[in-house]
Amino acid sequence: MQDIKIGILTLSDRASAGIYEDKATPEIQKILSSYIKNELKFVCELIADEFELIKEKLLFLVEQKCDLIITSGGTGPALRDVTPEATKAVCEKMLPGFGELMRLKSLESVPTAILSRQSAGICKKSLIINLPGNPKAIRECLEPVFPAVPYCLDLIEASYIEANEEVIKIFRPKKK
Repeated sequence: MQDIKIGILTLSDRASAGIYEDKATPEIQKILSSYIKNELKFVCELIADEFELIKEKLLFLVEQKCDLIITSGGTGPALRDVTPEATKAVCEKMLPGFGELMRLKSLESVPTAILSRQSAGICKKSLIINLPGNPKAIRECLEPVFPAVPYCLDLIEASYIEANEEVIKIFRPKKK
């Protein structure tokens, strides 16, 4: 089985300044470790919500050959929330269905989900998915979209994910 390299970029002014603990990064690691059978190598970054810095770190993770890059935070409507804009600036293709499904699923729990601006896109051979910063919302948003992630990685010629089908069912078209 191939190793899978996963970049985690957590955006938080306060956590990056040491004002409070980053709970998003370990939650993402825990979820993905339960979903994926392959050996995982995480490259983690914790930075402030700064547009140019986010772009720089996303491109760094792409250059590190991360198959999947998960961002956490910066997806709301606040003035400092610029993660989707930075993601769009580095991606060749955007995948709006990811954000649409995440918001739809979140609406089952909270009416303010319509304020969230999760998105996803492709930069070279990396799939970038923007998640909210709240650990509960991270799981809530990643679960409905993950079944499409391995096939998306196949299509962009990234590494081949073996899913833990006891935890999450993925979809790949049957080969003819």
